[in-house]
Amino acid sequence: MPEVKPVLQLVSALPFFEESALPNAPLDLQLMPGECAVIETADTARTTAFAELCSGMTPLRQGEARFMGYDWTGLDRERAAALRGRIGRIHHKGAWISMLGTHVNIMLAQLHHTREPETSIARSATELAQALGLPGLPLVRPDRLSEGDLMRAACVRAFLGAPQLLLLESAINPERPELTAPLLDLLSRALDRGAAAVCFTRDVPFWQAQSFPVTHRLHLMDDGLKPMLSV
Repeated sequence: MPEVKPVLQLVSALPFFEESALPNAPLDLQLMPGECAVIETADTARTTAFAELCSGMTPLRQGEARFMGYDWTGLDRERAAALRGRIGRIHHKGAWISMLGTHVNIMLAQLHHTREPETSIARSATELAQALGLPGLPLVRPDRLSEGDLMRAACVRAFLGAPQLLLLESAINPERPELTAPLLDLLSRALDRGAAAVCFTRDVPFWQAQSFPVTHRLHLMDDGLKPMLSV
């Protein structure tokens, strides 16, 4: 049988401190297919910086950051960009292209990174949108959507195309209870097919109340990643 490689692997990864909101301490994390880490931090800048580290966008002064067995630092720009096409991410700050319709924003990565026909991508995106409570793909620009519908659109974009790694900077939290059940269902299905996920939170009790198979419960602190204490 072929060796199963970690989806995400941080090995004593230490960014250049002056270029990162991350702690000035080595970071270690390994996620195998089907594993989910919940990471608690109240600092949104640190959350975004950690997601960028996992995505190979943060230069390191020591250690490694690997995705699907590939060391980000060993990839040229084209191959790194193609590999990022296998990552689904919900950004704190949206990361929308304001001049394009929301539907184009949602499908853009799949149109760029795959050879899937546009009609097939649109059909999959529409199914995800309806599962998350939208009537279909939103055609208006992102700034014309309500905050709730924009978050639903961000979730559609993140899960579209069966990503191998999910980096969820927001969305699954008690402030959006209407999204909790459908999002956890999508996340569970993604893990079942072999994806891995990192879910960031500011509300540990919320996650402790969920009957969801979290494999890693961690705090992102000034001295690195630390296990959450059991309650």
